Amino acid sequence: MAAVAAGFTNLGAKTNCRIELHDLRYNLDTPLDRPSCSQPTLNLRRRPSKISTSIRCVSGTVNTPAFVPPGSPSPSPYQPITLPLKPATTDSPCKSPKAAFARQRRQASPKWNLAQQVASAALDTCEDVFIRGMLEAQHALPKTTDPAVQISGNFAPVCELPVRHNLPVEGRIPPFISGVYVRNGANPLFEPVAGHHLFDGDGMVHAVTMRNGNASYACRFTETERLMQERAIGRPVFPKAIGELHGHSGIARLLLFYTRGLFGLIDHSRGMGVANAGLVYFNNRLLAMSEDDLPYHIQVKASGDLETVGRYDFGGQLKYPMIAHPKVDPVSRELFALSYDVLRRPYLRYFWLSSDGQMSTDLEIPLDQPTMIHDFAITENFVVIPDQQIVFKMQEMLRGGSPVVFDKNKTSRFGVLPKYATDASELKWVEVPECFCFHVWNAWEEPTTGEIVVIGSCMTPPDSVFNESAESLSSVLTEIRLDPASGKSTRRPIIPPSEKKMNLEAGMVNRNKLGRKTKYAYLSIAEPWPKVSGFAKVDLESGEVRKFIYGEGRYGSEPCFVPRIESSSKPAREDDGYILTFMHDEETGESKLLIVNATDMLLEASIKLPSRVPYGFHGTFISSCDLDSQA
Repeated sequence: MAAVAAGFTNLGAKTNCRIELHDLRYNLDTPLDRPSCSQPTLNLRRRPSKISTSIRCVSGTVNTPAFVPPGSPSPSPYQPITLPLKPATTDSPCKSPKAAFARQRRQASPKWNLAQQVASAALDTCEDVFIRGMLEAQHALPKTTDPAVQISGNFAPVCELPVRHNLPVEGRIPPFISGVYVRNGANPLFEPVAGHHLFDGDGMVHAVTMRNGNASYACRFTETERLMQERAIGRPVFPKAIGELHGHSGIARLLLFYTRGLFGLIDHSRGMGVANAGLVYFNNRLLAMSEDDLPYHIQVKASGDLETVGRYDFGGQLKYPMIAHPKVDPVSRELFALSYDVLRRPYLRYFWLSSDGQMSTDLEIPLDQPTMIHDFAITENFVVIPDQQIVFKMQEMLRGGSPVVFDKNKTSRFGVLPKYATDASELKWVEVPECFCFHVWNAWEEPTTGEIVVIGSCMTPPDSVFNESAESLSSVLTEIRLDPASGKSTRRPIIPPSEKKMNLEAGMVNRNKLGRKTKYAYLSIAEPWPKVSGFAKVDLESGEVRKFIYGEGRYGSEPCFVPRIESSSKPAREDDGYILTFMHDEETGESKLLIVNATDMLLEASIKLPSRVPYGFHGTFISSCDLDSQA
């Protein structure tokens, strides 16, 4: 993951490098009416009829296959840059991608002295001739890092789009859906010059605001320190953790990166993360995250547009990166999180923050080697920490390989730790052999047995997302039972053998029930991998599956469950709510936001979007009341 590059960066954090950047902000003057926080309780249900419509996307439509043989040029129009270096006075469509890329290069004007200009030219030549022309040209790119595969079709990036109002709605937006759906994703600013993995792209947040039955849409880059510096320079200069940092060429790119820092051409001390994975709303702030950096604070404007406030360290309390999937307890409103380091001990830290953002003392979790921990779980009283078989071995780069390694000799295990533990001796490990859960959906305590029940998707081969494999990827929804008293575990596939096998990834449970026993999970049907052909509502007790399939040539994003607001007089059922998700039609190039009733899995409404929305990662819903209290 990108934490590899972040780990190397931390070694050179004391380098005294600075570069002058311009802080760009866009202010729009079309605020929406601020709704009352009282929510209507009418349950209006109208099924929209199917309408076939084609719209002109501002970024252009893409009618290309989503897979391209390695080594062949990508057929999709590349959208390399989107944000001008000076605030635009009028909105303009994203024109020819190549012309836009050339304009970005022309407008880049870093304020360097003569020595820095000479050094920059020399290092650029070194990169082009030695690294790209000699080291990287010797090896064909695998599919997992070939840009022609990773960002083709609707995985290709799009242009930034200021807010668009009064979007066409088919059907009726449920009255209690008042707020904004935001989804994160990878959207590279510049065309890759070498290897590129989907996870390497710059973070872009797509937002659909819904109020009083109306909808607006905007998409904006998260203005990370990395993105702003590369935009000012006019080319990609930060190493891509998965696409580029492997073998001898990866070592050469790291040396080039630090040499640029020594000359003051870049400043890696302010972070190098892409903030493209997770989103969480905590303590009146929307935070965008990837585990290679601090989170970034993003503000949803009254107009429905988005603005990056900046890198967020919780008032100077957080000194190290935070993983992309922190957990907010629905009762205490506290946030629980992890941070892992790929180079130096402690390899893993655990910490939590009170509902008002006060951080605990971090607790060092003893690990023998640096391990990828992308996700974890909480229960009412514990946190559940996976220590699995994907590890980081930097020495593999010296041997010409990837530092992200599937360690077949390691036995996977889960640690059970009291939420408010003050010493690592309170941690109890339970072995779960041959188990790799990239994502964990929920966990809870079984009081009758003393077990901890974990719901996750077990992926094989464990490293198939990062390294090319002849074996097809499989992601099986699984119930894992941990017995901290005996140190033993059991696990079972939740979907019965009578059901057709399906890859279930990327989803959630009712977030009001997180850490407590849940009956349902809402998960992406990740087929054909890595596309998502629909989503499933899974009964975690019986294994019954109800599917919502997008249709021929249509694929989408993970489902986001929005629970109905409960009242003291009438508690809501667990599945009483709606599922929001983006869907893209690869034939017409049209993208929509779908609103599906979670109870009966029938479509309630769809919102036509003014631009193509690429396939992305994780999202969340923020209510209008929460938006009113943003920091």
